[in-house]
Amino acid sequence: MAANIHFGTFSATSLAALSLSVPLLLFVSRGAKQPLIIFFSLSSVLLSSVAWFTLVSQTVPQPYLDEIFHIPQAQRYCEGKFLKWDDKITTPPGLYLFSILVQKAANITGQPWLFTCGASSLRFTNVLGLIVLASLALLCRIEIESRLHEAHSSTRLKTASTYAIHTAANIALFPLLFFFSGLYYTDVISTAVVMGAFLNHLKRTGRDHSSWMSDVMTIVLGIATLIMRQTNVFWVVVWMGGLEAVHAIKTLRPKRVNQPSMTSLGEQLKFYAWRYSMGDVHDPPLGRAWPDDMLFTAISFGIAALCNPARVIRQIWPYISVLISFAGFVLWNGGVVLGDKSNHVATIHVAQMLYIWPFFAFFSLPLLLPCAVPLLDAAIALFGIKNPPRAADSSNTPAPIGSPKKQSVYSEGRTVRNSDTGSLSRSSHDHSTPAKLSPALRIAFQIFNSSIPIWLLYLLATLAASAAVVQFNTIVHPFTLADNRHYMFYIFRYTIRRGHLVRFLLIIPYTLSRWMVWGTLAGCTDWTVSPCNASCSSRYGILNPGPFTSHPFWIAYASQPRRTSVSYPKDMNSGAALSSSEADRQAQDLEEDDPLAFSSEPVSTSTGLVFLLTTALSLMTAPLVEPRYFITPWVMWRLLVPAWRVQDHRPVNGSSDGISTRSFGGQLIAFFKWYDVRLVLETTWLMAINVATGYIFLTKPYAWKDENGQVLDGGQLQRFMW
Repeated sequence: MAANIHFGTFSATSLAALSLSVPLLLFVSRGAKQPLIIFFSLSSVLLSSVAWFTLVSQTVPQPYLDEIFHIPQAQRYCEGKFLKWDDKITTPPGLYLFSILVQKAANITGQPWLFTCGASSLRFTNVLGLIVLASLALLCRIEIESRLHEAHSSTRLKTASTYAIHTAANIALFPLLFFFSGLYYTDVISTAVVMGAFLNHLKRTGRDHSSWMSDVMTIVLGIATLIMRQTNVFWVVVWMGGLEAVHAIKTLRPKRVNQPSMTSLGEQLKFYAWRYSMGDVHDPPLGRAWPDDMLFTAISFGIAALCNPARVIRQIWPYISVLISFAGFVLWNGGVVLGDKSNHVATIHVAQMLYIWPFFAFFSLPLLLPCAVPLLDAAIALFGIKNPPRAADSSNTPAPIGSPKKQSVYSEGRTVRNSDTGSLSRSSHDHSTPAKLSPALRIAFQIFNSSIPIWLLYLLATLAASAAVVQFNTIVHPFTLADNRHYMFYIFRYTIRRGHLVRFLLIIPYTLSRWMVWGTLAGCTDWTVSPCNASCSSRYGILNPGPFTSHPFWIAYASQPRRTSVSYPKDMNSGAALSSSEADRQAQDLEEDDPLAFSSEPVSTSTGLVFLLTTALSLMTAPLVEPRYFITPWVMWRLLVPAWRVQDHRPVNGSSDGISTRSFGGQLIAFFKWYDVRLVLETTWLMAINVATGYIFLTKPYAWKDENGQVLDGGQLQRFMW
C-alpha cells in the first residue's frame, strides 16, 4: 500500500512538474541542433528531483530543522502577512516571494491544487528551482564557449555543445543542490537567481558597449540576488563587476607598436607601464599562466583601470549601484543578517580558503583524474629530471614536445626568452648581437624566465601562508561543535579537532587539492612537461600568441622586434561576427568534425584571478564552516572548467602500432576523443553520493541526546544531512 502511495504521489508530482517546466525546456532547446538531447537530459534531472522530493515528503512530512522557520514564514506570506517576521531567520524573503509567484502561476493556469502553501507544496518550489537552475547553467555554458570562441574567430556559436548539455545536468545533480531540492531551503533558488544574473553578464560581454536597458536589467537582477541571500553581493559586484571591468579594458584595443631594444630595467618597466595604461594588458589563457603571469596580469589590469576610469565606470556602474543599495540596507538593518545577529557576526576566517579545495576535489573527483600525470610531470620538471626522448610529432606543434613554457636558450653568451607570451620563439642558431643588458635587467630576466625560482618561491610562499593560517586563524564555531546532525561535525571531529599535528599535516591535502582544482580549471596546462601538451586544448602557442600577452620581462633584440601581427578581438558591436556566412559554415563544419573544439578552451588568467578573489571575499567573512556556503563557488568553477579529451598514446618510436580503430577498444577510444569521458564518471559519482546521503537521511533517524544522555528536541527523530 505504501508503495502505491509513493508511486501515485510521484506520478502526480511528475506530471505537475513537467507541465510547469515544458515551456522553459522548449525555450532552452529552441534553435539547437539536438533539442531532444537537451529535453531528455533536463527532464531526467527533473524526474530525479521529483523522485527525491516524493520520498522526502512521504518519509518526513513535517518541517525539519531550518524548515521550522522557513515554512511558517512562507505561509504568512501566502496569507498576505508581509510585516510579520521571525527573528530567527537571517536571510531575506526572496525564497518566500518566489513561492508566491509559483502559487500565482498555478492559479493562472487554473490548477490551484498544484500549490497550496503546505509543507509539501513549498518544498516543490525547489524542484522547479532546480530545473530552472539547470536550464540557466546550460545557457551560461553556451555563452562562455561563445565568448572564448570569439577571442580568435569572427563567428558566434549558435547552438549547445554536448559538453554544455552534460555539464548543465551534472551541475543540477551536485549533491548539495540536489539534496536541498527536496526541502524548503534557500540554496537552490538563490543559486538559480545568481545564475540568471551571470547569464545577463555574459550577454553584456558579447558587445563592446552595453545599452541602458541592459544596465537597468543588471541592477534589477543584482538586487534580486540580494533579496535571496546577502552574500550574493560578492558574486554580483566582485565577480560579475570585476569581469566586466576586465572586459571594458580589453575593448580599448590600442594600436600595436614594436618594442624597442632596451638595456635597463627602468626603461623596460617604463615601456610596459605605458603599454598597460593604453590597454595592452597581459592576460594569457589560464592553461599557459605561470605564477608571475598571474602577478603581471593583476598589475597590468590595475594600471589600465587607473588610467582609463571613465571606460571602466561606464561598464560597471550598474554593479556599483547594487553595491550602494546593499550598503544602504546594511545601514538601515544595523548589520548584514536580518535576525539572530549574535550568532552571525562577520569574522575574518582565512582558513575557509584552505577548506574549499578538498571540498571541490571530493565532489569533482572524476574531473581531477587527468591531473595525476601533470602533477607527476611538474615534480619531474621542478627537480630537473628529463623525460625520455620522443620521436618528432608530425602535427604543426610550435614547440618541442615536453618543453616547458619558460626556458633559457644560450647561444654565444646570449640569453633569450623562449615563450608564448606575445613573442616569437628564438632559436639557438640566431647569431644577432643584442645590446648588453644592465645587471638589474639581467637579474630580473633570469628570475622571471626560469622555472625553478618562480615555482620554488610560489611553493614556499603558499606553504608558509597555509601554516600561518592554520596556526593563527583556525576557528571552530560553536554551532559546528553543538550540532551532530551535520556531516561537518564529524569532519571536524576526526580532523581539525584531533590536535595541532593533524592540523598542520592537513596542509598537504590542502595544497595538492588546490593544485589539482586549479589545474582542472586551466585545462591543458603549459607549466608541465607532459607528452600530452602537444594536443593542448588552447589554440595559442609560441608561434601563435594570444591577443592579450604582454609580459614585462620579454627582451626585444635588434633583429627580433615584438610581434605585431596578432589582432585584438573584433568590435562585437559592428555586427561583423554575424555577417560572415562562410565563417559560420566553417565553424559548423569544425564542430561536426570535433564536438569538443569549442568546449576545450580554458578561460583567461584574469577570469581565474577574479574568481579567486570573489571566492575569498565571500567565504572569509563567515566564521561557520558550512558546506552550503561553497555551493556558488563550486557552480561557477564548474561552469568554467574546459572539456578534456582522451589523447593519442602512440609508441615512443612514433610508429602507428597500437589499438586498431576497428576493435571495440579502438572504437571506444575514438568515441572518447570527441566526448569528455569525465562527464560520464562525474554523473555516476554525483548520483552515488546523492543515493548514499539520501539513504542515510531517510532510513537512519536517531534520537538526539546531549552529552549527559538527555533526549533533546522533545524526542523528535533527527536525521543526518549536509
